[in-house]
Amino acid sequence: MTKKRSLKTQILLRLAVPLIFFIGVESVLSYFVTLHHVDVAYDRWLLDSARSLTQEIKVRKGKVFVELPPAALEIFKWDESDKTYFKIISAEKGLIAGDKFVPEPFNAETDWTRPVYFDDQMYGEPVRVVSMLITPENTSEQVFVHVAETLNKRRSMMTDILLADLVPQMVLVLLAGVYLVIGVKRGLQPLHVLADEIAQRSSRDLRPIPEQHIFLEVRALTDTINDLLERLALAIATQQRFIANAAHQLRTPLAGLKLQVERARREQDVSAMKPALLHIQGCADRMSHLTTQLLMLARSEPVNGDYDLRPVDLCKLAKETCMDWVPKALQRRMELSFETKVQSLPVRGDEILLRELLANVLDNAICYGRDNGNIIVKVERFPSPRLSIEDDGAGIPEVEMDKVFERFYRIPGSPGDGCGLGLAIVKEIADLHQAKLQLSRVNEAGGTRVDLIFKQ
Repeated sequence: MTKKRSLKTQILLRLAVPLIFFIGVESVLSYFVTLHHVDVAYDRWLLDSARSLTQEIKVRKGKVFVELPPAALEIFKWDESDKTYFKIISAEKGLIAGDKFVPEPFNAETDWTRPVYFDDQMYGEPVRVVSMLITPENTSEQVFVHVAETLNKRRSMMTDILLADLVPQMVLVLLAGVYLVIGVKRGLQPLHVLADEIAQRSSRDLRPIPEQHIFLEVRALTDTINDLLERLALAIATQQRFIANAAHQLRTPLAGLKLQVERARREQDVSAMKPALLHIQGCADRMSHLTTQLLMLARSEPVNGDYDLRPVDLCKLAKETCMDWVPKALQRRMELSFETKVQSLPVRGDEILLRELLANVLDNAICYGRDNGNIIVKVERFPSPRLSIEDDGAGIPEVEMDKVFERFYRIPGSPGDGCGLGLAIVKEIADLHQAKLQLSRVNEAGGTRVDLIFKQ
């Protein structure tokens, strides 16, 4: 079972996914930017605390010591959110003051020309540490000051800033999502209106789809549908005309057949029935010929355009077809000849339909040509592959040449009992092969020449 795809869903996905992606990227960038600025701000405060400690480092009689009264120490460590630890170490004496568990930089190649910041843990809590090196006046002794602070204020500020940044963005995303859903729904509404309009039509309503309220992007679809409806209407009209004409053509021999049957039933003597039986045979032959031509005409119509055209030897096909029609030509004491200067001439076509085309032209030439006349079939390679059929009959009047290819059309006053389908079939087969069909008079005295010119 084919999974149904929704245009609305596809549009929303194509719009929403990039929007969510960009919001996500912007949120990640906002997080790192906010983290950087928060660290910069609180690192300055942490450095100020470390510098305040350096002011308490004194030198007396060449010895370094720290004067840190309890009140100053309480002020230094007081904080509503975080805990602050410090450690002052002399390079010579070791720990001078503070908590010995305050972390120190691990890198031996630390650049002490400026304060050093790093993250670590103390008593199971993450802390931010600043370390600095000082050399008190009147001494060459190096003293290291380390100050550590927990991260509660930093986290709180990060949360506040991110919420202030992300909440409006989330609201914006929700509003944009609602707007997209409503916009896409309204944008696709003309398609639903168009679908409802087409669904309400009857199977016989093939009017073009109106384009007054159709978007430009949908115009290509409606133009294609209108073109299909136009071709479908033409095909249906052609089919209806074909059925009407066929019914009309079949009605005459059927009426004659019925009349002769009634006539034969009234006769008691078999010999008296013979004329009626001959008429019945003639009507049956005419109906058989008409039915065959109708079927061939239906087969030659390019309804689906799916004929498999393959290489066909035009010389061989024309020669074999001419041989099949020689007996009928002899009945009219006519000479049927085949002429060509090539041994083989391949063209792309349907062999059965090409035989039918040549057979219909030969049938017309024999039926409407003069007794003791000549019919010449030629196959030529240059300037283009060509099949020519020429007779020396009375010919077709110039004014009728454009009409004889119409279905069921017969030249007024034509002899015989043809149904006017022969040349219509020839035209259909020629069009199917994309070949050019030419009809002309042989000379001023008469004669008809039919040329079928194939593409190179």
